[in-house]
Amino acid sequence: MKVLSSVDEILMLAVYSLGKEAYGVTIRKKLADVTGKEWSHGAIYEPLYRLEKKGLVQSLLSEPTQERGGRSRRMFELTAEGVEVLQEHQKLREELSGDLFGKVL
Repeated sequence: MKVLSSVDEILMLAVYSLGKEAYGVTIRKKLADVTGKEWSHGAIYEPLYRLEKKGLVQSLLSEPTQERGGRSRRMFELTAEGVEVLQEHQKLREELSGDLFGKVL
């Protein structure tokens, strides 16, 4: 099993949830909305490129868009291995947490 850092896992989940709309700006907005904190470009792109080298995420350039002055966007998506790793992490989390959310602490 590949172990992910919490940042890597959060980024991968953001990419997954955004689907075909996963690129830098939308990923930053999604993370800011969910976490309540602003994320720098470096906090997003550096881990995404590292995940890409590991084969968990892949990127491609979109067609040039008119609203960006003819520039392409770097789009991100999970690989099959990336989806599998997230599923393994979810299963592990469920096994380890047990009835955590049903218990009163």
